[in-house]
Amino acid sequence: MDQYIGKLLDNRYEIIECIGMGGMAVVYKARDHRLNRLVAVKILKPELAQDAEFRRRFHDESQAVAMLSHANIVSVYDVSRSDGLDYIVMELVDGLTLKQYMQRRGTPLNWREALHFITQIMRALSHAHSRGIIHRDIKPHNIMVLRDGSVKVTDFGIAQLASAAQNTMTQEAIGSVHYISPEQAKGSHVDCRTDIYSAGVVLYEMLTGRLPFEGDTPVAVAIQHIKSIPVPPHDLNPDVPRALEAITMRAMAPDLGQRYATADEMLEDLKEFRKNPDFQAAGPGPAEPDEPTRVVPVASIASAARTQAEREEPSKPRQEHASRRRREPEDDYDYDDEPRRGGGALAGVAAVLIILAFIGCMVYFLFNFFIKDLLFGEAPEFEVPDLRGYTMEQLEQNKTILGEFRLEKGDVVFNAEYPEGQICAQTPEAKSKVREGGMTITVTISGGEDNMYMPYVEGWDARKAVQLLQNEMGLEVKQEEDWSEAITKGFVISQSLVQDIKVVKGQEVTIVVSKGPEQKQATVTRFLNVPIEEAKIQIEQLGLTVGEVKEQYSDEYAEGRVSWQSVEAGAQVDKGSSIDLWVSKGPEPVATPEPTPTPEPTQEPPVHSEQPPAQTDQPPAPTQNASATGSSQTVTAELGGYSGSVHVTIIVGGETIFDSKVDADLNNSVPRTVYGTGQQMVYIYINGTLVNSYLQQF
Repeated sequence: MDQYIGKLLDNRYEIIECIGMGGMAVVYKARDHRLNRLVAVKILKPELAQDAEFRRRFHDESQAVAMLSHANIVSVYDVSRSDGLDYIVMELVDGLTLKQYMQRRGTPLNWREALHFITQIMRALSHAHSRGIIHRDIKPHNIMVLRDGSVKVTDFGIAQLASAAQNTMTQEAIGSVHYISPEQAKGSHVDCRTDIYSAGVVLYEMLTGRLPFEGDTPVAVAIQHIKSIPVPPHDLNPDVPRALEAITMRAMAPDLGQRYATADEMLEDLKEFRKNPDFQAAGPGPAEPDEPTRVVPVASIASAARTQAEREEPSKPRQEHASRRRREPEDDYDYDDEPRRGGGALAGVAAVLIILAFIGCMVYFLFNFFIKDLLFGEAPEFEVPDLRGYTMEQLEQNKTILGEFRLEKGDVVFNAEYPEGQICAQTPEAKSKVREGGMTITVTISGGEDNMYMPYVEGWDARKAVQLLQNEMGLEVKQEEDWSEAITKGFVISQSLVQDIKVVKGQEVTIVVSKGPEQKQATVTRFLNVPIEEAKIQIEQLGLTVGEVKEQYSDEYAEGRVSWQSVEAGAQVDKGSSIDLWVSKGPEPVATPEPTPTPEPTQEPPVHSEQPPAQTDQPPAPTQNASATGSSQTVTAELGGYSGSVHVTIIVGGETIFDSKVDADLNNSVPRTVYGTGQQMVYIYINGTLVNSYLQQF
């Protein structure tokens, strides 16, 4: 069992369970007892807690994240040290990592969904960069996808203030190797463009379903980031729009000068592409386990690069796409950077290698640009026809328009210039020159003016979905509600129009909004005259609870049976509700009257007040007996005109002979036989109100 489970940090945060593990720390779900909320607690790994460098990075993370406040960045609540443990208390995010999301949904993602995610990621980076903070470890594993489709960037574990000294980075390149930037791999100075490169790799993976570079070792992958250009996304997934491909490739440009300078600059292109997928963006010229953050020694990268240069033959230049994707040879790289004897000999060898490399480059240049054309002749060029304004049907019927070219259908986009169905753009451009091998023309089809496509809003906050569909797209939104165990209350369960279907302004769309888990109800049955233990069992079987149980005398129900219930039979109540019960103690015992002395013949009978007394806790005093001879009489409380449960109280001679609730629908009267002597005053109360009083002769 984990040593931290059940531990209470600072007498406040109770560790509940482990929910994640990173390169530097372990993340736990915990309860904040002071604020009574669930939080995430990130604890530095014990084996790293003794390392001053790792502790410094860990505290840099807390310092960095505490400066940020953005909807797409996880919030930090507290930073502390307790019992020798360094930890950070953060917002507990309910969702999946982007990596898990891609694995569950299946990759590649729809390009519109990828656009939705990358836009939020870049907004988070824009905010962080504006505060001088570089994340330096952007990857799908550090991006959380919430139920409403929003994302939060997490794990600033190796974040570093841009103003901080970076001389330590000359020896190590830090980051997850598949998403590492070239400057990180080389151990060079890093800035905000480092995060932009990593975000470009994340976008590439979402669009293509694969990583741009693979290799047998981290060093081999890092070398490819430095020296190679990935296969364009459209070549791997034809559904990727060319403009979005250009944005991706520019973000991943190895040359810092060709890469986006800021996150805001990339956001502007994403915003423009969202408005018009046909716009021309300026370009640069199985389930996978969690990608760990690795430390890649720069010395090993340089050594591997030298080994590879020695093995390359200058007379046989690499084929572009094949070399980009093939794996690096497995070599035993020398990681020893200690000075050795014979430094002069090594310097001489290095000089020879440099000269050979220069000669190889010259041979490659001369062969490709001069000798090749002389030996084999220049390949013929073809002029690209202008296909704009044609329909796909017209091109199929008239093959002469295309000539030697092949046709590939691309995206359907909004376009006000060309009617629906006509080609509105093409790649390569019309009138341009191409050689053999580039004879495919990809065309973009106009969807006409004011055409839009239905977005995927399931799992969104209903208010956000209505804002997009109704206020921004002009659709007529109807909302329905339904119970859902899986979807949080107020979020969209389903939509009537499928994703990516073409829609027009004013079109009706129905979204079903969750009411949360269904509140099940139970029908209350009749428990009167049922033994109390059996009544309790029946109540629990209905999913209800037994409330307060009282005992009272009852002439109507036998001892131990229910004489009253707080909820009438047939009523519908939520499960878990409580029902109060009264239990009969049987008829109230009647005390044997004591003999009353015979009054003197001349004694006058008592004069009774004409004003009936109010019902109190103390009954009226008994009336003086007129005769020593006693008899039994029936006293009746009439219930005509009453309905439901009524409280009946009968007092005779100052003694209460009946005090209980009675169902007036089942009983027209409450008769009681009373033994007494002489004249006794009778009082009858219903629901606390005196309804009858008279003098009874016994």
